[in-house]
Order: sequence, then structure tokens, then C-alpha cells
Amino acid sequence: MGHMSDQTAPQQMSRLSQKAHRKAIGLAVSAAVGGFLFGFDSSVINGAVDAIEKRFAISAAVTGFVVAIALLGCALGAWLSGRFADRWGRTKVMVAAAVVFFISSVMAAFAFSSWDLALWRFMAGVGIGIASAVVPAYIAEIAPAAMRGRLASLQQLAITLGIFAALLSDQVLAHLPHPAATPLAAGTILGLAAWRWMFLVCIIPATVYGVLAWRMPESPRYLMAKGEVGKAREVLAEVIGDPAEVQRQFTEIENAIGADLDLAGAKHPLRENRPGRHGFLGLRRIVWIGIGLSVFQQFVGINVIFYYSTTLWSAVGFTESDAFMISTLTSVTNVVVTFVAIALVDKIGRKPLLLIGSAGMTVSLAAMALAFLQSTVGTDGSRVLPSGSAWGLIALVAANLFVVFFGATWGPVVWVLLGEMFPNAIRAAALGVAAAFQWIANFAITMTFPPILAGPGPSFAYFMYAAFAALSFFFVLALVRETKGRQLEEMSDG
Repeated sequence: MGHMSDQTAPQQMSRLSQKAHRKAIGLAVSAAVGGFLFGFDSSVINGAVDAIEKRFAISAAVTGFVVAIALLGCALGAWLSGRFADRWGRTKVMVAAAVVFFISSVMAAFAFSSWDLALWRFMAGVGIGIASAVVPAYIAEIAPAAMRGRLASLQQLAITLGIFAALLSDQVLAHLPHPAATPLAAGTILGLAAWRWMFLVCIIPATVYGVLAWRMPESPRYLMAKGEVGKAREVLAEVIGDPAEVQRQFTEIENAIGADLDLAGAKHPLRENRPGRHGFLGLRRIVWIGIGLSVFQQFVGINVIFYYSTTLWSAVGFTESDAFMISTLTSVTNVVVTFVAIALVDKIGRKPLLLIGSAGMTVSLAAMALAFLQSTVGTDGSRVLPSGSAWGLIALVAANLFVVFFGATWGPVVWVLLGEMFPNAIRAAALGVAAAFQWIANFAITMTFPPILAGPGPSFAYFMYAAFAALSFFFVLALVRETKGRQLEEMSDG
């Protein structure tokens, strides 16, 4: 009998660990719905832009402001999320983000002027910004170290799925009204303009996210920091399984939290206040590395591909219909290549993936810049590539290669690193600051591309993005540390 129990004990432990890992995966997927909101919201307004311009009789500049103001709301939400998450917990803040997004979506759908629409878009941005910062922290804190990279990559996968779902939703809603409506989204469905339905659809993912977040257990590291030791041990047991490993991690977290008490209780925990250390502008070195990763992720110009794709492919010589098809295929490519990162991030590590991505993006962006250098000014004042030229095909291939390199590396891996690279005591606050800079960088790229397009032209923009991609390679090489397989309690800023 004893011999049988010796044989079955490892099997029982294996089943326990498998069950716990399934639980961790389920929680990570649930949390990553916040990323879906992020992607959905950033793209859903694109299908409504022309109809909003017509309905409120506003200029292109005001329209651009209404579109971009959500990004500033995102920056504010991300900035606030750290202190909220440390005060009230990760899951409560996720629920609050879902509520904010739900309310703003309903109000935007029934906006009566461009200015109140801008207000609700800003509010939606706050909700998305909060979720964008708290989700990576939560996933990192509940994921076993061996699979943390894969689970944290789900955030980016959810973002790409959200972009694709918004694109699909907009197209369906735009074509449901009578086709004579111009623009299409100005037509009505059940007496309500199609563009208003585009915002109303947002309440579905917001509701799903709110319900899931309400049911999720709190982060064990947050619970430990708040003295809820029993609950923290229960959550660790749920996501790890093996009692010996649960005890080991429990002890590590307990020791780390004890060591971090002074830092967490400091008036300005993100500032460098250790003897002999002088952080740039007062901030700790690790916070600046997080900010650098966030800014480079946006300064390579990825959102130009998604926000201005129709303009881009029209310049290459494609019809509007073909341009939409290419944009859809690009968004699908973005989803698919994220699985490459999920497969590789825990095998070859974070730093090698970022370096490969930087090199690939530099080459593909430089190829795009060279292609657009051949463009000429058309009769309507826009820049177009010569018809029948091979440069159009080169630009198309290079743009999609850029999306492949970004989607398999910098897109997901930056979120993985931001969730795990900071010490426990400052993780939520530091991630919030880094995410806020990411949204500000996104805003800067989004707002500067149209004037660059109208002035120096697309080749200038893509040479600039290529330069940032090249700089990102050396930034990672010099400053980013590998975090693969390390426990969160081992993270420090040296």
C-alpha cells in the first residue's frame, strides 16, 4: 500500500499544479479583458469620425481633438491608477475602470455636441488608462514565475483582438443602414444613428470586464502588504498548487514586504532617496527605464499604421475599399504574431526578443521611408507613389513586416516587463507612471503625423520612427535586465 501511495503522490502533486495553472491562466485571461477595452476603445471612434464631423458640423482640427483627447484621459487614468491600486486593491480598481468606461460609452452615444462628446471620450480614456496600468501588475502578481511572460503577453493579445473587433463592429454597423447614407455611419438603425451605436457597443466588453473583475481574487502580494495573510495564502495555493512552493513563495513575499516597508511608507516612494544615489530628476533609475520602454514602444510609430492606415494605403495607390481590406489584414497579422511572443517570451527571454524587434523594426521602417521618398505630389495636393512602381509593393511589405516585428516583440514584451520589473513596494505606482508616459507618447505621435504628412511628407516620418527604433536597440542593450524565470521578490533597481 505504501508503495502505491509513493507512486501516486507525485501524480497528485502534478494534477494539483495543473489545476492551479489553469486557475492562473483563467485569472490572467479575465484580467486581460481590460486590454480588450483598451484596443476596442482606441479604434472604435475611427469608423464614426466622418459621421461625427457631419452631425456636429465641425472642422478637421476639432475632430482630431475629439479623437485624441481620449489619449490624454488615458494618461491621467494610468497616472492615478498606482495610488488607487495600492489603496483599494487591484480588482476593485479594475471594477471602477469598467464602470467609468460603461458610463462614458453610454453618454458618448447620446452626445449632443462635439464638446460634450470630447468630455465623455476623455472620461473613457481615464477608465482605459486605469485598466492599462493595473492589469499588467495584477497578472504579474498572480502568475507563477515559469509562465509569467506568457500570461502577461495576454494583455497585448487582448489589445490586438480589441482593435480587430472594433474595426469589424464599425464596418457592420456602418453598412446596416440604407446604403444611400453618406457617410455610411450617419444612417440610422432603430431610429439611432449608426455612429452612436458604435459607442453603445462598447458597453458589452465594459460589462463583461466589470463582472469578471468583481469575481477575481485579490493579488496575494497586495493582500500580504495589507496584512491579510490568510487570504494571501489561499490565493497563492489557488494559482501555484504545490504546498511546498506555496510556502516558499509565501515566505519570500513576507520577507520582501518587510524589507520594503520603509520604501512603501515613504512620502515619495518613486524618488531616489538612498544614500549615495542620485536619480535623474529625482526619480529612481528603474522608473526611468520603465518610462523609456514605454516611450520607445510608441515612438516607433506603430499607431500611425492603425490610426492612419486608409490615408497611408491610398497614397500607395490602393482604392479606399482595398485600403480597408489591407488594414483588416494588418490587424489580423497583429493578432497572429502576438502568439509568437507568447510562445517565446518564457523560452528565450524578454531582452533578446526586444533586441530582435528593434533591429527588425529599424530595417522595415527604413524601407518604408525609402519607398515613400519616391512619392510625388498629386493633383489634389496629396503625396502618391508612381503607378506601376515596385515601391508601392515594397512599402506594403515593409509596413506588414514592421507590424510583425512589433507584434511579436515590443508590443507584448514591454507590458510583460512593466508588470514584473519593479520592486513590490512601488510596482503599481511605477507602472502607472510608465503607462502614463506611454499614453502621452501615443498622443504626441498621433497628433504630429498629419502635419508631418502635409509638410515634409511620410518619408520624413518613417525615417524618424526608424531612428527611434535604432535607439531603442541600444537602450535595451545597455539598461534592460533579463527577468525571465525570476520571482517578483528578486526585482530591484540595483
